[in-house]
Amino acid sequence: MLRPIADFSTVRGVCGHRGRNVGRCFGNAVHAVCYGPTSRWFILLKLVLFIATMATRVVAQDVTPEAVREAIDKGVALIKKQQDLRNGTWTETSNSFGGVTALCTLALLNAGVPADDPAVARALDRMESDPNPKRTYVTSLQTMAFCQADPRKYHLKIRERALWLEHAQIKGGKTNGAWTYSDEGGGGDNSNSQFALLALHEAARVRIPVSEQVWRRALNYWIEQQKDDGGWGYNSSNPATGSMTCAGLSSMIIISQNLSKGDARAVGGQVICCGAQQPNLPVDRGLAWLARHFSVTRNPSPSMGSETWYHYYMYGLERVGRMSGQRFVGEHDWYREGAAALVAEQDPLTGRWYSNSSLSSEVVETALATLFLSKGRRPVLISKLKRPPVDDWNHHREDLANLTRYVEARWKFDMTWQVIDVDAASTQDLMQTPVLWISGRDGLMLNGEQKQRLAEYINQGGFVFAEACCDGKAFDARFRALMEELFPDNPLHLLPPDHPVWYAEQRINPDYVVPLWGIDSCCRTSVVYCPQDLGCLWDLAGGSYETYPDVLKERIKAALGIGANVMAYATNRQLRDKLDVPIVLQSEGNARPLNRGALHVAKLQHGGGSDEAPKALLNLLRVAGKQLDLDVSDQRRLLSLTDPALADFPLAFIHGRRKFEWTAAERQGLAEFIKNGGVVFGDAICASAEFAESFRQQVSLAVPGSVWQRVPPGHPMFSRRFGGYDLTTVTIRDPQLRAADDDPLKARLEKTTPVLEGIEIDGHYVALFSPWDISCSLESAAPVMCKGYIREDAAKIGINVLLYAMQD
Repeated sequence: MLRPIADFSTVRGVCGHRGRNVGRCFGNAVHAVCYGPTSRWFILLKLVLFIATMATRVVAQDVTPEAVREAIDKGVALIKKQQDLRNGTWTETSNSFGGVTALCTLALLNAGVPADDPAVARALDRMESDPNPKRTYVTSLQTMAFCQADPRKYHLKIRERALWLEHAQIKGGKTNGAWTYSDEGGGGDNSNSQFALLALHEAARVRIPVSEQVWRRALNYWIEQQKDDGGWGYNSSNPATGSMTCAGLSSMIIISQNLSKGDARAVGGQVICCGAQQPNLPVDRGLAWLARHFSVTRNPSPSMGSETWYHYYMYGLERVGRMSGQRFVGEHDWYREGAAALVAEQDPLTGRWYSNSSLSSEVVETALATLFLSKGRRPVLISKLKRPPVDDWNHHREDLANLTRYVEARWKFDMTWQVIDVDAASTQDLMQTPVLWISGRDGLMLNGEQKQRLAEYINQGGFVFAEACCDGKAFDARFRALMEELFPDNPLHLLPPDHPVWYAEQRINPDYVVPLWGIDSCCRTSVVYCPQDLGCLWDLAGGSYETYPDVLKERIKAALGIGANVMAYATNRQLRDKLDVPIVLQSEGNARPLNRGALHVAKLQHGGGSDEAPKALLNLLRVAGKQLDLDVSDQRRLLSLTDPALADFPLAFIHGRRKFEWTAAERQGLAEFIKNGGVVFGDAICASAEFAESFRQQVSLAVPGSVWQRVPPGHPMFSRRFGGYDLTTVTIRDPQLRAADDDPLKARLEKTTPVLEGIEIDGHYVALFSPWDISCSLESAAPVMCKGYIREDAAKIGINVLLYAMQD
């Protein structure tokens, strides 16, 4: 029996991490036996199941979004189970003074548990009713939990705790700018200090003022604490460790974000872009240390040889990767490898992660691991392309961070941004970002291989958003030349006033509209280019931009609005899971010989956009194979009608969006294909009337005397007769009709009967054509500007046509 059409846009990938610590896994299993239930058989079963699961995961070396979600859910269940229902707290460790309760609450909130969930609500009520504990760890964690839960509701509590943290900062002496456990004196240390800065940073993000002197004292402290090798230790006397190096890095990034005036400046209402940049050498040195000693199975401690505080280190690693925008630490995909390690280490029966320190507990370790998995998996909104010239790609270092925060607030879910290095990125690496930001002033130098990967990224569904910053005439000329080279048939054109980039998320004040150019590819505009500054204005959109003159504020708001509109248009507000590995189509040059046991469909060449939705046919075949239990070919075969190989295919697929004409030889090839029993199936991309007219005409010329007629709605092709779907009614979207909720990204959906046209010979259709779009629906989840079938029905129509074409 056929199943409902499921998601078919991605496949799951393999983790790059190698060398799991099997001893640690086995040790955890023994720990479970020693302290678990007393039934001998249950203990034995538990041990066998645990070791078997660990062995499977160690060998597989892969991690999927589903596995991570399951691990988070198990961690959440364990944390909730251990809460004291009487007072909303968790059992504290020695000298934690409420810190475990605050940490568990923070972990639950970041795992997606809502603030009104009974377990979270109990904990928040308890923290709200208790006075400020005046302990750095506890006060910091409570502040972060309040900020995450509801910054408006807990505004006074956040402000009270932020003021205490400012007061508790050490002022004077060798540890000037640090924090210790309380405000009662002490030398200060890097662990307390990082938590204080984390809390103050979250408070600042929700508009709680923090004194500039707090950040400046902290800056001097962390610079002085850095070791000669680039790492940080617990204090100046201790050697560098992974956990403390992560503390130093995240603290330096936080301080930089809160102290920096940005690379753009506002002077008297005028904007000065591309300011002189001071390199952040401590961060560069710290990242280099972390890359040299990188691990996701232990807390790197090269001078100590200790593996304590492992989950504490992982929580720090997540912060560094996310805050720095780095997908890779050195050559390591930190989240993919870390998620694989933590999923493998989790007890599959209880959902807990075990502690290897007498100062911690299982619920603390579980909360820390859950924080890594949940915060680190925030989906990527946009990535910045790092490219030659070496100093030209990042003139405004806070541009994407500020834009991402703006979009986060509007879409009401957490997301992140990243940097992608063009020298190291494969096409698949590029495909993992929905939008690629390319900015420059002085030029754009890509070699042939890099250009090819960029073209593959765009042609397979990627989206490029680019700007020439700071009156960058050299970049403007190079970018336009690059687009002309990559897309000679699709030149850059000014985007019209009715394009969604002007209204998809918010209407843009017409007084502040800037020119936007675009290239149409893959069923939509796939390149948007602004020859004027946008990133410079995003860079100015930090916490203080509301104090700027009104005209400048409106310019910044318009720039942010344009950015948000492009993000909404490019993504349809649907971001890929961070662990998804997108399909990268196999090039024809690498195609294997045809497997005679598989279903193959040819794709026909022509001059009207024969491959503008390159994934449409592949996605259809993948769904057909899954639904019909067929072996289908994933090879990309774009054939001319004169190619003798066409005779090997029972079905030929065609789509396009522009006018075209076949040669007499090509029309003769089509006639021979049909005469030998082949069937042609096509659709007009985005319901292109121009392509539809050309296709009907060319097929009629190839089959003299043929007549195009609508396939009757009651034809067996639209029924289950051949093993397909009942298509009595289908759903189309019409972008000319606005959805009921007035969302500009949603066309109105209407029920109707399927519309296919056909040419019939001897009672059998030899050519079938949809004047409404099918390909763009198969290519992407919800094409904004195309009249056609919704994705599920597009796949069902395609499957029914496949089944019809295979009939004798």
